[in-house]
Order: sequence, then C-alpha cells, then structure tokens
Amino acid sequence: MATLAEIRARLQQQENKGGQSTGGGDKAIYPHWNIEEGQSVKVRFLPDANQKNTFFWVERAMIKLPFAGIKGEHDSKPVVVQVPCVEMWGEACPVLAEVRPWFKDKSLEEMGRKYWKKRSYIMQGFVRENPLSNDETPENPIRRFIMGPQIFNIIKAALLDPDMEEMPTDFQNGLDFVITKTSKGGYADYSTSKWSRKESALNENELTAIEANQLFDLNEFLPKKPGAVELKVIKEMFEASVDGQPYDPDRWAQYFKPAGFKGGSSDAAVDEDAAAPRAAAPVARPAPTVASKPVDDTPPFDVDEAPPVASAPVEAPKASSQRAEDILAMIRNRQK
Repeated sequence: MATLAEIRARLQQQENKGGQSTGGGDKAIYPHWNIEEGQSVKVRFLPDANQKNTFFWVERAMIKLPFAGIKGEHDSKPVVVQVPCVEMWGEACPVLAEVRPWFKDKSLEEMGRKYWKKRSYIMQGFVRENPLSNDETPENPIRRFIMGPQIFNIIKAALLDPDMEEMPTDFQNGLDFVITKTSKGGYADYSTSKWSRKESALNENELTAIEANQLFDLNEFLPKKPGAVELKVIKEMFEASVDGQPYDPDRWAQYFKPAGFKGGSSDAAVDEDAAAPRAAAPVARPAPTVASKPVDDTPPFDVDEAPPVASAPVEAPKASSQRAEDILAMIRNRQK
C-alpha cells in the first residue's frame, strides 16, 4: 500500500508535467449520480490490490463517436460508440491527433469538444451511508465508484493538502468521503463534496468483507488496450462519424459496438463500456454551448478538460454538414 507521502510525490510530479497525463447492470458499481439533488452519500475508499499502483484509483479515458444510426436498419436512432483513448497508456491517439488543431479554429471548437477524450476515475470502497432506497448492496459489499473530473479534483486537492496527516484509505485512521449532489445551471454539481473531518476505523463487518472477498485489482476494469488493427478501426469510425455516416456493423461490430447492440460477431467484440454504468435513461438536459461548458460529474454525461482556447468572440459557425465536409477534407489532405 502506498503511503500518503508517495501519493503526494506522484501527484506533484504529474502537476509539474502540466497535468498530462463495466458491464451493464453491474451492481458492484455504486450509481452516485442517481441520488437526489440535496442528498449526500458517505463512502470509504480502499487501496488498489495492485501493489504497483501508487494511487487508490485508475484513470480511464474514452472517446465517444456519435453516429446518425445503424446501417441497414430502418428508422434507426442515433447511437454512440465508446472507444479507448490510447493516451491512457502513454501513446499517441489517432483521434486526438486530428482533433487538437480544431481548437485553433473557432468554427471547429464545438466539434472538437464533441470528440475530445472523456476521463473518469475508477475507485473501490464501502458505501457507509446510502440515500438510495432502491440500491441493493451486492453479496460482496466492496463497491466500485466511477468518478468524473469534478469529484476527482476535490479528492486530489485534499491529498496535496499538508493538513491531511493520515492516508485516507487506512483501515484504522482513514477518512470517509461525502459526495453531495446539487445543481448549477440545470446540471448536476458536486463541488460541495468533501472529506470528513474526523478519522474513523473500518468496522468489524467491513474488515471481514475485505478478508473474505479481497480487494479488486482496478486495472481489470480498464478497457483492453487497442492493437494496430483496433487503432485503424477507431480511425475509420472517427472519420465516418465526422462525415455523418451511419455505424456499419459489418465493418466494425467485431471490434467496437454501441451499448446494447446485439448484432455482429460477439466473440471478438470489445466491450468498450466495460467499466461504465448503464444508468436509467437520463432526464433531458439543455445542450451545452461552446461559450459555457457545464460541469457534470455523472459518468453518463462525463466531461473533460479540452485544450485551452482564446476568449475572443465566437464567430458564427458554418452549417453542420459543411463543417463535417471541411474537417474530412483536412484529414484526407494530411493523409495524402
């Protein structure tokens, strides 16, 4: 188990570098995004079973590729395919390589945000105070948590605070974390979430559960790293998505599928949403604008930091179809 000093050193190292950096219906994942506005849930994070991991979390970066529908299906509704961003493994992502320059052009900024990577952080622990009456604690009470950047930044800031003297995952002297849901501008907001002030020990039932079930190796809940073939497929899908084409299961279903899609070959398919919860259909929310990107920490609406852009007035964007054609032309010219 890493010490608090080791975590601080590793976080500081990342700061000095500029901050670079699950299966559907799984009851082991606690859906904190389902709590009501004004409610709080108290959780206790536990260490990663992977001794090589300095932190008690793993970072997950995914890219959402929207399609107008599914090829060959009549009256098909729009679908989204999630693919891993290989920057998770320190490698160059073919999608972000194309998207980064878009932020230099105000007319392409909105499109760039659509295809930018979405980060989330997978942790594990106990739910100590649960406001969800319809949540069933599984036989193994060690739950997984999928946190978005807003909650994670609160966790991270406290770890860097010298006033925190004990490791918060310590079994005897650790701290609970209280996730509180409010709203801001019509979107879920978790900025008032915080660590408990008083240390507390795990109780006998919690210690017994750890001994009986063992801790998770959090790496097991990250998507499989794409190989050369999968990277080629990701690039093809990205270009087709930008071009407004439908999802083609004959070409891509054996590699990546929309959530819930049953067609195509399932044997070789990558479950691109293996660590993400399949929550109930969300309440409709107003579409975010380029000028004001809302903060939302629920995994179904995860947001992430995109490259910084100038604060100059946004020019009137071109028509969506024309913008897509221009972007595809840029991509193809670079390939030539």
